[in-house]
Amino acid sequence: MAQQGVTEEMYAHVAEYRERDDYSEREKLAIEYAERFALDHTNLDDDFWRRMRAGYSDEEIVDLSLCIMTFIGLGRMLAVLGVDPACALDW
Repeated sequence: MAQQGVTEEMYAHVAEYRERDDYSEREKLAIEYAERFALDHTNLDDDFWRRMRAGYSDEEIVDLSLCIMTFIGLGRMLAVLGVDPACALDW
């Protein structure tokens, strides 16, 4: 994560992204999109899409959407199969 510019502190407090100043505006918008995509996808209104298109290109929106979809789907699959997401890999 640190190689991508994401600190442990940022990761630990992602739920409070609105109040924090260590996220860029684009990062805050991406977090909002992921949150709304997962919890309230039917209420992505015109104002939200105006803000998304001001911050991201169409290609970036598609890429971000695919990433969000993949991780939500993976999380649900792991839950259905009863796989503990905290399990450590022993390489």
